[in-house]
Amino acid sequence: MIELTAERMAAAMGAELADRGPGEFPARAAIDSRGIEGGELFFGLAGANDDGGRFAAAALAAGAWGAVVTPGWAARLAGEGRFVFAVEDPLRALQMLARAWRRELGATVIGVTGSVGKTSVKDITRAILPGRVHASAENLNTEIGLPLTVLEAPAGTEALVLEMAMRGAGQIAELAEIAEPDVGVITNVGPVHVELLGSVEAVAAAKAELIGGIRPGGALVAPVEAGPLEPHLESVPGVIRFGPGGDVDAVRREPVASDSPGAAAGTVVTVATGHGDQEFSFPFTESHNLTNALAAIAAGLAAGSTPAELAVRSGRVSFSKLRGEHVRLGADGADRGLVVNDCYNANPISMRAALEYLAELDRDRKVAVLGLMAELGPERDRFHREIGEFARELGIGTVIGVGEVARGYRPDREVQDPAGAAAAVRELLGPDTAVLVKGSRAAGLEAVTEALVAAEGRAA
Repeated sequence: MIELTAERMAAAMGAELADRGPGEFPARAAIDSRGIEGGELFFGLAGANDDGGRFAAAALAAGAWGAVVTPGWAARLAGEGRFVFAVEDPLRALQMLARAWRRELGATVIGVTGSVGKTSVKDITRAILPGRVHASAENLNTEIGLPLTVLEAPAGTEALVLEMAMRGAGQIAELAEIAEPDVGVITNVGPVHVELLGSVEAVAAAKAELIGGIRPGGALVAPVEAGPLEPHLESVPGVIRFGPGGDVDAVRREPVASDSPGAAAGTVVTVATGHGDQEFSFPFTESHNLTNALAAIAAGLAAGSTPAELAVRSGRVSFSKLRGEHVRLGADGADRGLVVNDCYNANPISMRAALEYLAELDRDRKVAVLGLMAELGPERDRFHREIGEFARELGIGTVIGVGEVARGYRPDREVQDPAGAAAAVRELLGPDTAVLVKGSRAAGLEAVTEALVAAEGRAA
């Protein structure tokens, strides 16, 4: 429930209140008239090929509380018996209403960005923070998704954990203007979006826009090894560093045994902080996610929690879909292999981390199904070739490249599409097999795991 009066909403959005309707407050914001359930404030956003205002009448007829549209559409909606706000730019209105609600909530806001790991850091932070926490769902991390996330936060929310995506210069600054974070987290900077920005240094500058958006008195969390981000940190006081030798560091790790073959159930980690050492018990083992956990712990400490408050919730961590999901194949007790379904996105940093995890798994046969890594710019071929070489250095037995670009891995087998990859993997399955499936979203490699589950069954 967005507990702001219509007048306060109009003022926040710079809108004219063109009509009124029943109900004191809207339940949430919405941009798709097909998903109206009742009580939403519909925003008629302009698209590449259409004007969302055209669907406002349908949204109101479906039960929307009100609509935010351009003046021409607002005039047509007069007499519908719903709240109608007329504004020149509905997207900007959505963003400014989100900022007004963020201020009304008074919650501690943690903004998370970075080339790799931002979703996992968000997921871990959401899980370990005490109190009433609201966070970005899946990939609601853009100039549209972030304000929708804020406007979904119920009254009484004590902490907001907001993922911030970047595809160009100025976008992180735009998101920070909406979110006004108390704590900013930059997970790392690597060769991601180089095709759009031109260099890793330009990517670092774009990520560093978060620094200027942190509220006075707030805190910044960054890795010990910040690479091209480092020049942007030199003038920032009191940066909280995570990683080896940093303010938040893992000094001891102990795997937790699992009843299922092929992977441990979790990890007990002793974390050194400025507030003393604290033991955390996480339901995962991947080294890169343990690093992500250090970033989340640092964020929690910066937000005012104690190590003990964060540790008591560490067993509740779960990750967003397609990010390192373990899928055990086989029906009726058969073990047909373990699939690590990690195909939400891919770049040289995350690909190396995923391959290292595959190499660590306690199964003799290792298979990597690799799709393209997108947006790498003119050095795309080199990055793919180096990942293929890295897989062999780790002892990965079979590399399957999916699609033409994936030839750059110099794979053992080349296939044209996910269906071909699934067929190739089925020939290698068995109780000693572990399979990594990873590529950028454009590769659509989630279809590989879906096909394997359909053919082999999924173990309970």
